[in-house]
Amino acid sequence: MRRFILRRVALLLGTVFAASIAIYAAMYAAPGDPISVLTGGRQVAPEARAVLIDRYHLDDPLPERYWRWLTAALRGDFGYSIASRDDVSTLIAQRAWTTIELVGYASLIIVVIGIAVGVVSALKPGFVDTCALLVTTLLAAMPSFVAALILITVFAVNLHWFPALGEGEGFSGQLRHLTLPAIALAASSLALVARITRTSVRAESKREHVQTAISRGLPWSVVLRRHILRNAAIPIVTVTGLTIAALIVLVSIVEQAFNLNGLGSTLVKAAQNKDFAVVQAVSLLMVAAFVVINATVDLCYALLDSRVSLGAEAA
Repeated sequence: MRRFILRRVALLLGTVFAASIAIYAAMYAAPGDPISVLTGGRQVAPEARAVLIDRYHLDDPLPERYWRWLTAALRGDFGYSIASRDDVSTLIAQRAWTTIELVGYASLIIVVIGIAVGVVSALKPGFVDTCALLVTTLLAAMPSFVAALILITVFAVNLHWFPALGEGEGFSGQLRHLTLPAIALAASSLALVARITRTSVRAESKREHVQTAISRGLPWSVVLRRHILRNAAIPIVTVTGLTIAALIVLVSIVEQAFNLNGLGSTLVKAAQNKDFAVVQAVSLLMVAAFVVINATVDLCYALLDSRVSLGAEAA
């Protein structure tokens, strides 16, 4: 287990390091001039321009700038925002909790409702299964921004059940404000998890060892828990982990639609303003979160199935 964890941590660090190089280089390869952001697009004297270039080290070689940024980032210092002049670490700390709450809420919806719908659909063929297939097919084909517009129109504008914009205050206020964004964020992923769960559970329920357990008179709850769900868990965990990781990218669209002040909307605005420090910091954190989720899925494999040897491929 220790060797397996060390290998995964090394892979995680290598992936984040490679991503940091790509993110840093891509921002400077993109068209545009950060000096124009600092000056508001106005023409400035050559002396003032030289001061700005020296302050932000814009004339240093790219490898030197990257190394300076990386060593500072490892200490939690991501520099200062070019557009707002604020400390990037403080800016991220102020916006991160909204994104964490939204992604956590959407993940809970995906895990609880998606897996439950898939299990019920697999074990209840007929009308229930048909209805579940129709609903999940519709949700899977619906992009997050379309789901956001529908939810705002129906539940916020027409029915007035939920607020359409903002984060809210207090636990109950935040819960009400984040319900529609979480549903919009989770809708298509929920459908995918439900379909994979249905297929996996139905395939496991037809295997010989399950029929043998039933013929031996074991209670159905024991058969379902030990022989069906446990063996069907690996593909379910895989797709659930990947869909939750994908929420980190989709959250930008949903936060923009519901005017949430999170990391996703911050990333979009920073990219529009050519705010290098903010884009690089937020992108790096999103990549790190994606890699951590995938590493967690790998650890779950060994816990769910003893046939999977740690550090080796599944049999």
